[in-house]
Amino acid sequence: MCLAIPALIKHIKDREAEAAIGGITRRISLRLTPEAKTGDYVLVHTGYAINILDQEEAEETLRLLREIAELAEEEG
Repeated sequence: MCLAIPALIKHIKDREAEAAIGGITRRISLRLTPEAKTGDYVLVHTGYAINILDQEEAEETLRLLREIAELAEEEG
């Protein structure tokens, strides 16, 4: 199973972007989503932005991922 996670684009240079993922900044490729712009949420898989998300969808997905992590932590 593969997992793609939402990230917020902070800065773009050429075909790469700095994106915030869970409070951590990572460099990602925009080769598959050249229309992405600063301030967009993108779905990131293996270092590539594979889709642009609307803010509401991205925030809901991030909320659910946090909830999963909290439940896993409680279970030990």
